[in-house]
Amino acid sequence: MTFDRLVCAHCASPVNEGRCRVCRAQRRTQQEGPLAGLTPAMLVALLIALIAVAAVAHEFAV
Repeated sequence: MTFDRLVCAHCASPVNEGRCRVCRAQRRTQQEGPLAGLTPAMLVALLIALIAVAAVAHEFAV
């Protein structure tokens, strides 16, 4: 389910409209989260980089 299809349990309107304080708080959290600016492609690249670092670290540990 995508963010734009969520329905608020407090006001029963779409969360992306931000009608009540609960909706606005959720929108703020969604937009300002620690990984909010990352695209899926950037997340995949980060995962590949972390796997590569782990593989190199494992080679040096053995």
